[in-house]
Amino acid sequence: MATADTTRLRNFIGGELVEPAGGEREDVINPATREVIASAPLSSEEDVDRAVAAAKGAFETWSATTPAERSAALLKLADRIEENADEIADIESANAGKPRQAFLGDEVPAMADQLRFFAGACRVMEGKAAGEYLEGYTSIVRREPIGVIGQIAPWNYPLMMAVWKIGPALATGNTVVLKPAETTPMSALKMAELAADLFPEGVFNVVTGHGEPTGSTLVTHPDVDMVSLTGSPRTGKWIAKAAADTLKRVHLELGGKAPVVVFDDADMDTVLETVAGTGYYNAGQDCTAATRVLAGKGVYDDVVAGLAAQAKGFVMGDTTSPDTNLGPLSSAGHRERVEGFLERRPGHAELVTGGGE
Repeated sequence: MATADTTRLRNFIGGELVEPAGGEREDVINPATREVIASAPLSSEEDVDRAVAAAKGAFETWSATTPAERSAALLKLADRIEENADEIADIESANAGKPRQAFLGDEVPAMADQLRFFAGACRVMEGKAAGEYLEGYTSIVRREPIGVIGQIAPWNYPLMMAVWKIGPALATGNTVVLKPAETTPMSALKMAELAADLFPEGVFNVVTGHGEPTGSTLVTHPDVDMVSLTGSPRTGKWIAKAAADTLKRVHLELGGKAPVVVFDDADMDTVLETVAGTGYYNAGQDCTAATRVLAGKGVYDDVVAGLAAQAKGFVMGDTTSPDTNLGPLSSAGHRERVEGFLERRPGHAELVTGGGE
């Protein structure tokens, strides 16, 4: 259970940190140590209503700002992420189980670059003439802000995927209500704290909680104009159906099972390095992870033995250590799911490495 020393997280709504309306909370767990590291709000319909109202209230003013103003705010946020990289890395390592060194080297530069990209892109957006269809009339395509964007970020890249979502939305004059995954809420709230004085109140809001009721309320809310999800195909299907009732626009980035095909004439060193790198990076928790390998008969044994050797070479342990390059699975629930794959393996399948507690 959470203690007095545990970080007490709060929603970020209308430019301030606020307690959940109903007072409900749940523990946030460090997946590497299984210790409670924070207490997060379980946001109710009332909390989502408040966040959406704040975003709707801020939309008219924010959408009327110039691209130069929006660009400047995003550039400052990119700078702040870099300036606070060490603290953010501590948070993401503890909450998501990421090796700290890898997060600092890979994700922090990527996030800053993404924000700077969107900051620049919003200043060069183009419309186009669509032709003269009626005498005396000119048809054009004009890009305009959509409105309030409800965004649901995943647990495998909690902050980086949140940046991918808020960057283009805010750059183009929309306002945002972001719901991070319930198991990894800490870095998104830290980003909200860093952005608090960069955007007008209500432009960027964060509410934490589960898919039900927090996520479902956000998706079905009549004042949310678009929903963006990075998550499972099952959740994506539900969102597409639910959003149809209010004619919301939908952006879905859904998971998959990426196969790797290895032919008999493949360069084995390249195969092993590439497949192991893409398969085990971020503990394999990646929508582009190499989750299965189809190898030709002539190289099959070499591929199996080589990948087993690669797997044994990864270093697990303290996620704050620079030597650690393989973190834990991000939650107990996810670990149980992966263990289920091993338990349900076909009788002819052989474990060539690992598989124990």
